[in-house]
Amino acid sequence: MKLSTKGRYGVLALYDLALNYGSGPIALKGIAERQGISENYLEQLMVPLRKAGFVNSVRGAQGGYTLSREPKEISIGEIIVAMEGPIAFADCMLLQDGEPFVCKKADGCGRKNVWAKIGARINDVLNSITLEELCSKPQK
Repeated sequence: MKLSTKGRYGVLALYDLALNYGSGPIALKGIAERQGISENYLEQLMVPLRKAGFVNSVRGAQGGYTLSREPKEISIGEIIVAMEGPIAFADCMLLQDGEPFVCKKADGCGRKNVWAKIGARINDVLNSITLEELCSKPQK
C-alpha cells in the first residue's frame, strides 16, 4: 500500500500549520516553499482539508490558513481518511451507498478477517499519531 501524493501532501500541509500554530494565518506560498509542494497543488488540497474541518481560511493581505483545532486534537489517520477515503485492503471492507459491499465469494471466505485485522491495526497506528506528536520529533 502506498499513499498518494494527495494524502502525503495533505499531512505535510497540516504539519506545517501545526508547527506555526498560534502564529496567525499562514500563507500558502510559505507552506509550499517550506514543504516543497507546488502552490497550485496546495490550493487544491486545501479544499478537502477545509471541508473536513481541519483548517480555516482568512482572506486578505494578511490572510492564509490556520488549524481549526489544536494539533493534539488532529490525528494523521483523520487527515489521510479525509484526503484518500477509508483505508481498506479489499472491496469487501468498503461501504457502498452506506451499506457493506457484498462480495460474491463472501460465503466461506477466510480472507475478510485477515483484511479487517490488518486495516484495524493500521488505523489504530495512524489514529494514535497526532500533529502535535509529529511536531515534537526532531526533523532531519
